Amino acid sequence: MRARPSGEDDWTALRRALDAIVEYHRQDPVGALAVSRLIMETPALCARSQEKQNGWRPALAQALAERDRRPGRDGAPQPTALGPSVRAAAALNCLNIAVDHWTASGGRLDLDDLLDEAFAALTPQ
Repeated sequence: MRARPSGEDDWTALRRALDAIVEYHRQDPVGALAVSRLIMETPALCARSQEKQNGWRPALAQALAERDRRPGRDGAPQPTALGPSVRAAAALNCLNIAVDHWTASGGRLDLDDLLDEAFAALTPQ
């Protein structure tokens, strides 16, 4: 997230930051599908996965807040402290929903496309 270009909007930066996770699925789709199914079908693993991602949310929110203070931003008013946390949580939920659909398709659907579609669903029209 911190490596994204300063002129890039936060939502695009969040989407592109998730490419690292998509890359894992791309490199080993069979293994990723097996792990994803196991997590979805095992309540304790599902809970642990959510707990792990809840730990990512503050780090993503902090990276977003840091972006808002970088030179070269568009000069828009600073968002509230709540904004970065909400955007980070929404991005992680988009990831989860995309992975759930990818898993349900048996890995036949393209995870990049699903993630793009999930992010687009939350993009202001």
